[in-house]
Order: sequence, then C-alpha cells, then structure tokens
Amino acid sequence: MKKFITITLLSLFTFAQSQTNAKPPKGFKITYNRSSNGKLIENQDAIFVFTNPTETLVTSEKMNSGKAEFPFEQTLINRSENKIVQVTQLKKEKSVTTVDSLSLAKQNFEFLPDTKTILGYKCQKAKTIINSNTIELWYTNELQVKGAPTTLGQNIGLVLEMVRNGNFVISATKIEKIKSVSPSLILQNSTTNSPILDGLTYKDLVWKSRFTAIKVFENEIINFSDASKSNDSILRFANGTIILKKITFPEIRKGDLVFLDLTEQSNGDAYDRTGSVFVIPQDKKQSFLDGLQNGSKTLPIYENGNGKQYQGVVATKEFSPIIELMRFFTPFGIKQYNYIQLKNKTWHEIVPYRMDITDLKPNLSGKTVYVGTFIGNYDKGGHKISMNITINPSESSLDKTNVSIPLFNTTNVMEMAGQEYATMFNHEKGLEITFALDKEIKNAKLRYITTGHGGWENGDEFVPKKNTIILNGKEVFSFIPWRQDCGGYRLFNPASGNFNDGLSSSDLSRSNWCPGTATNPIYIELGDLKAGTHTIQVKIPQGPNEGGSFSAWNVSGVLLGE
Repeated sequence: MKKFITITLLSLFTFAQSQTNAKPPKGFKITYNRSSNGKLIENQDAIFVFTNPTETLVTSEKMNSGKAEFPFEQTLINRSENKIVQVTQLKKEKSVTTVDSLSLAKQNFEFLPDTKTILGYKCQKAKTIINSNTIELWYTNELQVKGAPTTLGQNIGLVLEMVRNGNFVISATKIEKIKSVSPSLILQNSTTNSPILDGLTYKDLVWKSRFTAIKVFENEIINFSDASKSNDSILRFANGTIILKKITFPEIRKGDLVFLDLTEQSNGDAYDRTGSVFVIPQDKKQSFLDGLQNGSKTLPIYENGNGKQYQGVVATKEFSPIIELMRFFTPFGIKQYNYIQLKNKTWHEIVPYRMDITDLKPNLSGKTVYVGTFIGNYDKGGHKISMNITINPSESSLDKTNVSIPLFNTTNVMEMAGQEYATMFNHEKGLEITFALDKEIKNAKLRYITTGHGGWENGDEFVPKKNTIILNGKEVFSFIPWRQDCGGYRLFNPASGNFNDGLSSSDLSRSNWCPGTATNPIYIELGDLKAGTHTIQVKIPQGPNEGGSFSAWNVSGVLLGE
C-alpha cells in the first residue's frame, strides 16, 4: 500500500529528490496557536507548518503525532506547480484527495507600509477581504521560505500572524530550523491510499464525514388509499396516512446536537395539511403502536366532561403518548401543481423543514424506537417525503437536558383511522394530566407545541386565542400563538386560492402555523419539581361550531429537566 500511496501523491508534484537519494532541502517547523477576543483558546490542537523553499504542509500537533480524531484534513502546497493538495483521512483506512491549481494565483492582497517584529523577525503587513471578513497577514521574508497556517497568503512570504476581523488571531509561537524537511513525505506517512476527486465532491464527502446521518425515509408516499401496504422496512397505517420505521440510534454524547430534516412535495394533494414527525415510546405496558395495530379504541381514553372520548392523548401509569419531534404543514400543492401560472411567480420545487431536536435525545440515545410521520389527507396521490436525522459532534453548553418525559399529544395522527379531533378545549377543564415523578427534576421546562385548526374565517385557525398553562392549580404561562409571516411563503404554494381582495389563502395569518412551515416549540419554565404527584392543565377558549365546521387545537407537551 505504501508504494502505491507514494506513487499517487508524488505524481501530483515535481519532486525529484523523492525518486533519487537526494536529501530534502533545509526548512522550518512553525507552531501556531489560536486566540479569540484576546484570550488563548483552551485545549486547542496547535497548528504545525512544515516548510522548505518548494513545499509547505499545514497540519497539526495531533495529526503529526497520529493522535487526531477522524476526520482530519492536511494541506500541501507545491510552489513549483502552484498547486494546493488537500487530503482528508475520513477513517483509519479511507481518505480522499483534491487538487486545486487555480486558487493560489487568484489571491489578491493590499500591501501596507506597517511593520512589526514577531519572534525576532521583521514582518510586513498585507490585507484582504474574503466573504466580508477583513483578514490581516503579518509575514516575513527574512527566512527565505514561504508558508502560512492556512491556504491564504502562502506565496507572499512566511506568515507569522493572521488576524480576522480584529478578534480572531492565529499567531506563531515557535520557529524551529530543520536540517532536512519534506512536507510531501510527512503527508504520505500520515495518510492512506486516496482517490483524487473534484473539489465539490471532495468538500461534500468531507462535510458529511463530520457528522452521523441516519436515513429514515427516502421518497416515501404518504397518501390515503386501501392499496397502501406495509413492507419489510416501512409500516403503513390509517390507510397510508402514517408511515413508520424502526430506527436504532447510537449513544449520543453530552453536548452533541441532533437535527431533523424533512422535505415534502405534493404527489396529488393540493391542500395545506397537518404533518407530524413522532417517536413511539415503548417504556410502559401499552404503547401507541398497539393502537396503530389494533385500532384507536384500544388506546387509553381521556374525558373532560364535554361528552367526547379522546384516544391516546395523555400519559397514564401504563401508557406514554407519542413524542412529537416536529410539527409541520404542507403547502398548497408544491411541485405537483407548479403548472399553475401567475405573473412573476416562479414556484419552488420542494419545501424543506429543519428542526433542532437535541432536547429530546434522552428518548433517542442508544435506543431502538419507531419513528413515524403523519400527513392528514384524503388524496390517493398524497405527498412524497424524505427525512433524515443527523447527530452533530459538539460541546454545546445549551445541552443540559437529561430528563425527557412525554405528557400529552392531542394531534390525532390516526385521524384517518377514527382518532378523535382535539376539541376538548370547548370545555372549561380543557386538557388536564396528572403525573408522578420518582425523583426531583431540576430546572423543569415544558416543551410545548400548539397550533389552532378548523372553521373558516371565524374558526380558531384564523382567530387569535390565548393558551394558558396551569401547574398544580397555579397559572405559570399564557400567550397567544400566532403567525403573521405566512405571505413570505407564497412561492411554496402554487395551488393556493387567490381572493378578490388581492390576497392568497397562503398569505393569511394563522394560529401558529403557515402553509409550508414547521412550528417551533416554546419552552415554559416550571422551576424545580419535587418527587411526587403533579398536575398540568392546558386551557384554550375554543370557538363554537358553525354548521358542519368546528375548531380544534393540536397541542403536545414533553417535560424536560435535569
């Protein structure tokens, strides 16, 4: 393998001494550290630059010692051919390479008269602007070699300091003379056989290697049809309006961030529909999966005195409701109805949704769970979706949640299989749940998602209504969920009806949602909750029925804490 690697890399360069026994030229090893806002960044991996008159390698202390975590990238500059070679070791036995023969020559600088001394060497100043960032370079010509801690400024001299926007600094801390140094050989000894890729493909592979992507659904149809059947990987329920897949999640480290991505296109349905991405907890005797398999009437019933029965909406001692990862709403007919023409309107082809679900990772980490997606519709063509979940390595200080308990979810994802609409808010009691904690929860919060639905101009979908949260008999929070930015999503909605007043249906403000958007959860602080029994009540002044039209509120709540 080593012989093949050497041929592969050396074929990129005119490096005669590697084919003979000539010694590499003298050179230097420069060590750089980073600082931000005047403070040295802690626990950093120092930048190492190995350079001689013909080549420069930009690497790091950990890469050079074989202790770097995958993936890691090293950059080689060959000045005789004006090339930049970037090699990323994706994992122990896999790396990728790209060669750039253009960008070095395109670098432009303003050379300024300022001078200063760094590590005993007189430096001059150059400046450039890249993507609105002002970058100042301090370089010296006294060592008769060139190099820099990044690809920028590699040919102006030996850069000993880089300052970005006046607050981020990369500074040389040590310069060591080396009797013979071959940057290309150092690179070869620290990487494996590597295909040479175009720059865009290389960047894409490197980018994707930095996080874990879990493919959940790919081009799956969610429709209403007796022909919608389950297969070995995708389960379908409620005449195809629910799709479900069993997913095994790896252990997710403290500080890592978790994101959900979903895309949607119409496959026939022209209307704006409620969508929900959810996880089915299976931590108790009964789960929502039982209802999917055996019918909604087998789920625990919630009653509040209004005469109706609501299936599977609140937690009990033996049942956990579904955990809503994301609430989303389809636009009016994107893609399928793009043939509808309006002056100066170019419709989008697909609608993307993306949600940070890090606070729910206690329900995912190291678990095998069913992940589902629901879109309420009565159309044989329905909707087409793709979805994945990414785990992004991080040390986020915002990741403090280690308790995540589902309490309620009134979104009737089994709408097309007889689950009752969430009309319980027409009664003074509204939604009430009593739950027991085995131990105290610090800094408890309610992750609350709410959207109003139903009726026409007088329905709660189009009328602002206050949501009130009551904990143990005391009001802790109230607000009016309302979206006034729906008109900004007009280009996602080709089939949205136009009115005589100059507006489109998709323009109209709604109760916390717009066609073509996801609804953000809000976080309601509950303080420290002691072990024992607690009660949460949600009250909304739901509007009355108008003929065959009625209002409903889809609300979900997960108790978070430490």
